[in-house]
Amino acid sequence: MKEKVLEEKKKIVDEITEKINKAQGMVLVDYRGLKVDEVTELRNKYREAGVDYKVYKNTMMRFAFKEAGLEEFNQYLTGPNAIAFGFEDPVQVAKITHEFAKKHKELEIKAGIIDGKIINVDEVKNLASLPSKEILIAQVLGGLNAPIAGFANVLQGTIRKLVYALDAIREKQEAQGA
Repeated sequence: MKEKVLEEKKKIVDEITEKINKAQGMVLVDYRGLKVDEVTELRNKYREAGVDYKVYKNTMMRFAFKEAGLEEFNQYLTGPNAIAFGFEDPVQVAKITHEFAKKHKELEIKAGIIDGKIINVDEVKNLASLPSKEILIAQVLGGLNAPIAGFANVLQGTIRKLVYALDAIREKQEAQGA
């Protein structure tokens, strides 16, 4: 019986460790004081964004963070906690959590992890103010595209002038030959 319980706990630790290793961003929160409908609303927001939100026992999370090489994160594992794992966009998990916490003061952001780096509450809030990954990529591509578009316009203008000049020469020769 005891071995079965240990095996179940090991599975949970392995599950958490796998999520830690796959996640691009994580946010740890204290959810005490939230009503059931508020927690459901938060879970729905996370789900829509592809974020995995779970409540695990702190002891299970401690083992998982140690196994993942992030043992220093264990200092934040006090009291009731929930953790949100963002697998696609590290900014998204921070943004959703921060926006929700602004409206629901009971939700306390404790810390986060972005690409394996532990960040504090202020850094989570700063991260939340960044644009999403897609917007950042679009801005970079737009910045790269602007010089190319300018160069294309210059070339187009030069070619247009060449065509006008050749047309003028043609007209002049036709007028002289006629």
